[in-house]
Amino acid sequence: MEENISVGISHGDFNGIGYEVILKTFSDVRMFERITPIIYGSLKVASYHKKNLGLENVVLTGIRKAEEANYKKLNIITCIDENIRVEMGKLSSSAGLAAFNALERSVADLKDGKIDVLVTAPINKQSIQSNSFQFPGHTEYLAEKLGSKEYLMLMVSEEMRIGMVTCHTPLSSVPGLITMDSIIQKIKIFHQSLIYDFGIRRPRIAVLSLNPHAGDNGLLGKEELEIIQPAIKAAVEEKLIVLGPYGADGFFGSSHYRKFDGILAMFHDQALIPFKAISMEKGVNFTAALPFVRTSPAHGTAYEIAGKNQASHLSFTEAVFTACDIFEKRKMHKEITANPLPHVEV
Repeated sequence: MEENISVGISHGDFNGIGYEVILKTFSDVRMFERITPIIYGSLKVASYHKKNLGLENVVLTGIRKAEEANYKKLNIITCIDENIRVEMGKLSSSAGLAAFNALERSVADLKDGKIDVLVTAPINKQSIQSNSFQFPGHTEYLAEKLGSKEYLMLMVSEEMRIGMVTCHTPLSSVPGLITMDSIIQKIKIFHQSLIYDFGIRRPRIAVLSLNPHAGDNGLLGKEELEIIQPAIKAAVEEKLIVLGPYGADGFFGSSHYRKFDGILAMFHDQALIPFKAISMEKGVNFTAALPFVRTSPAHGTAYEIAGKNQASHLSFTEAVFTACDIFEKRKMHKEITANPLPHVEV
């Protein structure tokens, strides 16, 4: 019998919908057939949300460390001040500190091998800022903590997988960061992730343009001619299947995206707007090229509906499933690499 995958969950901002989507996900007992969940947060806060949502069938179990996790229960490690005040839908520094403390503890256990994968509930990027957390978001924080100089933020769904050359960057700074090296680096990370994390043998990657209409042969910008096309050519010379650059409007408007295993956008909104328009409900954020598997739901804290029992848990559930699927694919790849099939003379 295979062991369950140990899924660490950092509780994010408890004034948002994080606990709601976590508890709704694990109100389905079938989740425990494959997964042992461990929430890093607060048993007291989780119990508050459970009562508020009327989820009496969810069994919460307080534990001190990950090794004590019960595989049939929703385990919670309290790693924040138990006297903290929940203020649904409100920005608060105390909630930001609690989100950071939970994230720190869960990442430490991930690095120590006490959990197999990490799923992060949404944080508020403003409230979590402190002397200890000075990052635009989870992605950059995890890359530094896990020692990854190269990484790629991917948005994943059944409809598409889309990554970004620049991520949480002001739009005014984007053109200066679009270089041949940065594009080639992201293409290579994407290619490797599609093979090892998603099991695609010969991935096809589309690259989007920076300027409208792919620059119209230099009329609307030179980046396509001088940077993006040469980067694509360099990738093709390394035997990668990479096409483009495509103007984003026509690419998504014509459903051309369905023909590719991965899409590389130039900046955040160029990727996130079509992704969320098409796949918001079940979309997942995955950080490629980290030594450990981390996913999150595609949505934020959603303060406007926090505490109203209106949040859909489907994106969070998909984040859990995606983390487990990638973990198993990486494990399988390591086993195949370590034990290749013997050569047979014919």
